[in-house]
Amino acid sequence: MSARIIDGKQLAHEIKSQVRSEAEAYLIRNGRRMGLAVILVGDDFASNIYVRNKINACNEVNIRSFSFRLPASTSESELIELIHRLNNDESVDGILVQLPLPPHMRQNVVLSHISVYKDADGFLAENAGNLMLGNPSLNACTPCGIIELIRSTGRPIDGANAVVIGRSNIVGKPIALMLLENHATVTMCHSHTTDYADFTRRADILVVAAGVKGLVTGDMVKEGAVVIDVGMNRDGKNICGDCDFDSVSKVAGYITPVPGGVGPMTIAMLLKNIVKAALRLE
Repeated sequence: MSARIIDGKQLAHEIKSQVRSEAEAYLIRNGRRMGLAVILVGDDFASNIYVRNKINACNEVNIRSFSFRLPASTSESELIELIHRLNNDESVDGILVQLPLPPHMRQNVVLSHISVYKDADGFLAENAGNLMLGNPSLNACTPCGIIELIRSTGRPIDGANAVVIGRSNIVGKPIALMLLENHATVTMCHSHTTDYADFTRRADILVVAAGVKGLVTGDMVKEGAVVIDVGMNRDGKNICGDCDFDSVSKVAGYITPVPGGVGPMTIAMLLKNIVKAALRLE
């Protein structure tokens, strides 16, 4: 068999269209546009690209963006002071601090000062805790996108045997909780797992977020499985995932490409978080 490609670009486009409609309706009701504040400290090349893409995405859906580009010499206290001002700014619905921060800044300390109600990335401990408890919250964007990608296949999550490779706070742990919340039976594999294939061959849904090029091959995948490849690895001048696409796509029922799968969905779900944050205040 040959896997069907899960088109993250197309699904992201559909979600952006929904967000645009909600943002325009919000403007009519409230007389102002929803707003996202994006803070970039320093001049990291990749971070500049990410920030530009997020600002462009806001412009596409009629969400106002506030860009704050600070020199790398900015002190941690100065950054925190800016965050406090944005927390109190009624025109700002979401705040995003682009990572990584310069070495002299403590990431966890800085992020902890963002209002839990304006946590556009969904990274705060309180939002992570609400996810674990099943309470309403702003959740991490990439895992939210993964759930939408799985749902787009029409395959049920409820009752599925799901395996997650990777236990990061940004992807692995929250997607495991989201799959559990959707009634899957979830197994987590990580760097201390002795044999991934023992688990992956039984997975109806396989999420690979380890950051290791070609970690999962076709002989490790259950026939017809839904495979979500979160990896973004350099392969010469090209980008590749954590799965060996050629061999896995011959066995899986559905698979996300890299690029063009999970990546576009991350920004789309960021926009949905801004909508959720703004609507909370209505």
